[in-house]
Amino acid sequence: MSGVKLQNVIKKYGDVQVIHGIDLEIADGEFCVFVGPSGCGKSTLLRMVAGLEETTSGAINIGDRDVTVLDPSERGVAMVFQTYALYPHMTVRDNMGFGLKMNGFPKAEIVEKVAEATRILKLEDYLDRKPAALSGGQRQRVSIGRAIVRGPEVFLFDEPLSNLDAELRVEMRVEIARLHKEIGATMIYVTHDQVEAMTLADKIVVLRKGIIEQVGAPMDLYRDPDNKFVAGFIGSPAMNFLEGTAKDGAVSVPGMKAEFQGVIAPAYTGKSVTVGMRAEHLMVDPNGDTHTVEMTESLGGVSFVYLSGDTGERIVIEERGDERSKTGARVGVTIDKSRIYLFDAQTEKRIRG
Repeated sequence: MSGVKLQNVIKKYGDVQVIHGIDLEIADGEFCVFVGPSGCGKSTLLRMVAGLEETTSGAINIGDRDVTVLDPSERGVAMVFQTYALYPHMTVRDNMGFGLKMNGFPKAEIVEKVAEATRILKLEDYLDRKPAALSGGQRQRVSIGRAIVRGPEVFLFDEPLSNLDAELRVEMRVEIARLHKEIGATMIYVTHDQVEAMTLADKIVVLRKGIIEQVGAPMDLYRDPDNKFVAGFIGSPAMNFLEGTAKDGAVSVPGMKAEFQGVIAPAYTGKSVTVGMRAEHLMVDPNGDTHTVEMTESLGGVSFVYLSGDTGERIVIEERGDERSKTGARVGVTIDKSRIYLFDAQTEKRIRG
């Protein structure tokens, strides 16, 4: 297995630049997830690693090899796509071994590799079935099995769970996490679903408009975002944002009728700031009168309370316990000042210290 290194990687389509000088190192055996909104360049970047898109400039290394201009077949990668792309007339066994057969591998070796992939993916009971007789999750496991038998240095996944329903997505996330743990391969995974990213990744790369906004472990990004975009994208529900004003080391937040003392440098006096607050750090004050409960979304052990303020702002608060806020009730909102995040209203960068 091998790591992946990108050095000042750029991609242009004519005069339009879509990837802007990406520098990134993915360690050997690491599970790295590219995440971001549609059009951010995550699939393009993955396809550049695979060799399916030309690199306009920069370098891509897999292990100690520069693969920037190599054909996909020479890079030592295997890719799993959103669509299963299985041969409908072939059995599971034949689908998984077909690539090896076409490349002239001995029959005994093909049987051995297919058997090992089948064991890893728990497909023993389906080897003689054709794709039409499989569920969506089973088909995707066959697609992954086809990648495993090739013995690649790096596995590439391009939104492989997007076509599955919610229950199957959860099941397949567990399967892919187990697969990574068992074979220990370097994996790069693309998704727009930040829950998938948080669940699977050793390292998350947050992309926006072809630029890396932040790289880090899932909980590091969640707890310590560098800017408003990362803070709002990582975490479910998304972070709440309210407008505030700094003065003499304090930040006043009209939307909460609150002022937080000693949270910002006096040099910011008079500047607009954005105050970020996670749903789990906020508390409903039943004796307050600043917000109206629009809806309470009950999920069993936890609920999310959706509030609207008198000045139009909206806030989501996590509630636990047996007592839940009632629709239409007037309430207040409180938070410990150590739990707020501050961002420059113009640059959207995090204000620290």
